[in-house]
Amino acid sequence: MRRLLGVTAITVLFFILCGPALAAERFPPPDFEQTQHQLPSPTVPGPRENLYEYIDVVVLLGALALASYFVIKKRSRKAIFGLMLFSLAYFGFWRQGCVCPIGAVQNVALSTFDAGYAMPITVTLFFILPLVFALFVGRVFCGSVCPLGAIQDVLVLKPVSIPSWLESGLRLFAYVYLACAVLFAATGSAFVVCRYDPFVSFFRLSGNLNIIIFGISVLLIGVFISRPYCRFICPYGLILRHLSRISRRRITITPDDCIKCRLCEDSCPFGAIRQPSEDWPREYYYKSKHKLTSFIILVPVLALLGGWTGYKLKNTAARAHPTVRLADRIYLEETGKVQGTTDPSTAFRDTGRKVQDLYNEASGIVSNFAVGTSIAGAFVGLSIGLVLVGLTVKRKREDYQADRGSCLACGRCFEYCPIEQVRRGNVQEKAAKY
Repeated sequence: MRRLLGVTAITVLFFILCGPALAAERFPPPDFEQTQHQLPSPTVPGPRENLYEYIDVVVLLGALALASYFVIKKRSRKAIFGLMLFSLAYFGFWRQGCVCPIGAVQNVALSTFDAGYAMPITVTLFFILPLVFALFVGRVFCGSVCPLGAIQDVLVLKPVSIPSWLESGLRLFAYVYLACAVLFAATGSAFVVCRYDPFVSFFRLSGNLNIIIFGISVLLIGVFISRPYCRFICPYGLILRHLSRISRRRITITPDDCIKCRLCEDSCPFGAIRQPSEDWPREYYYKSKHKLTSFIILVPVLALLGGWTGYKLKNTAARAHPTVRLADRIYLEETGKVQGTTDPSTAFRDTGRKVQDLYNEASGIVSNFAVGTSIAGAFVGLSIGLVLVGLTVKRKREDYQADRGSCLACGRCFEYCPIEQVRRGNVQEKAAKY
């Protein structure tokens, strides 16, 4: 509003000062009544009114509430799938992927480190609401409400299982992606999550060719490796994953006793069903204990190594900032290492600013990146260490359970569990046990 008032004031002042000059026209204005003048079509979605954004928040809240009911109470895959299609149509194609909780991670980072940026209330609510529901009922946002997850879920046709160690290794990319997203957003360099969103081109029916190819590739991979973006890339999904581990209610495959038929394990395309634990031999127990101790000691080492690596990459990462890139270009032009100029360098010279001032500003940005990349590297190193520790820890389970972090609350296991079908009255109890 302040910016709009400023622009309006400048415009009024311009016409007051230039009124006499405008009276003597060099060229007559076009005759819009006699000629068919067509305005150019906009190439990006126009700004939406605040009312529509609040409607989006209400729809999000309602969808999350319905998803929780369908998963916890109704336990219906069909209802979950129907809500997923609605979310894909509304949040995806109708609202064209914005506002998006996944991209809101960057808004939170920018508002935290830039006092001049105020995050809109609607973006704040889109970021917080799925997290709150994750604390109570798990990842219902991922399973029923997220349009990025929905567009992948409808193409899960020939899912194959991958080993848990490989899945944990692939998920490390999400930690790296989250660190980069926060780093570049906090420094005002770029919103990489939005820039490389693989599905926004489909939602808006336009986009960069490379991103379209990337999106098609993710969908084709998703035919066999279910929801690859959700499981191995999505930074917001990573946050939801860890919050779901401490959720108040656990998504259960069956509310009754498990008969260990393994049908739920076969039905889950995401590898989220955990088998009952066995009694381990004493020698295996001691070996696992020593391995766990070694990995715990390794955690701070990996964090320090990651921080050192991040610090070494500060100059490379800083080039993502436009001011640093401009300073590099001006330096090359000033030293005669390149010929000619670019549009940004020409625009800078036209401002009359001193080159040294640009260098000083770029140097300050690089210093900020030195801190940021060190923290980001330490975060990645710490995450790697904790993942190794998690792979070593063995938890006691007496039946088949959905892992709180990995479960996307899709409801497929409900339809495969024979005890669940007995509860619904679809099959007889005797037939279910055999």
